Amino acid sequence: MNNVPFKGVIAYPITPFDNNEQIDIALFKKQVERLVTTGAHGIAPLGSTGVMPYLNDAEKEAVTEATMQQVAGRVPILVGVSNLTTERTVYHAKFAEKAGATAVMIIPMSYWKLTDDEIVKHYDEVASKISIPIMAYNNPATGGVDMSPALLKRLQEIPNVTMIKESTGDIQRMHYLRKELGEEVAFFNGSNPLALAAFSAGARGWCTAAPNLIPELNLALYDTIQENDLEKARTVFYNQVDLLKFIVAKGLPRSIKAGLDLLGVGGGGFKSPIQPLSQNEIAELDGILSAIENQVYQS
Repeated sequence: MNNVPFKGVIAYPITPFDNNEQIDIALFKKQVERLVTTGAHGIAPLGSTGVMPYLNDAEKEAVTEATMQQVAGRVPILVGVSNLTTERTVYHAKFAEKAGATAVMIIPMSYWKLTDDEIVKHYDEVASKISIPIMAYNNPATGGVDMSPALLKRLQEIPNVTMIKESTGDIQRMHYLRKELGEEVAFFNGSNPLALAAFSAGARGWCTAAPNLIPELNLALYDTIQENDLEKARTVFYNQVDLLKFIVAKGLPRSIKAGLDLLGVGGGGFKSPIQPLSQNEIAELDGILSAIENQVYQS
């Protein structure tokens, strides 16, 4: 697994805004610091949780630089640089590399359906302009493109593309990736409710927003898998699965911001058109977090 700088739990911070819909950099740094100090193995700003598609260039650059400043080399950093056009993706990839990112993550975003050849050319063009690794992100629900195992195999022929994040929610896809790409493929789980199954399928890591709310349980799942204690891993997973399902169903930015408010950390505001959870949804989340706290305390 040469040139694969990540493993374990890669935490995705939110992007908090103030009342004027400007990024609250001070709060963002506080949230990132909490992720690092609670044990995340990597930090990944500008993902779906960080509402990357809703940010302008200056906002993306500010988040990237703030992440580098706060993490200060303590853990590797994976920066989302995706854009509709290859030109802007190259721009943000080069900015992230210059800022000090360990690697970048790219999802092939599309309005018109992209062909496999177009996607390969897109990744190849970006890879030719930077020297750090690239994680190919497959999430058809958000990007509008479902990259087949055959296409991902083609992308792996590009030297910089050394990692795959699989978020289709299909566990059989992960097993098939191992079969098609080999036992050494570095694939990462991006589907929260499948965390246990994905690790069992050989995932090298878990890309997740959940450490914003329950870092200890997320890390415990990874640790028990490394110890080959599957019975304990199941218990740890089922203690958190209700939350994992909730944050996916209700939307990662909304859920994580609400959870951080409930925990007293502060989640910050939103950038339109995204709106907060309803009071009933917040109450439901509060109940889930309280149940988790009681389970952890009793154990």
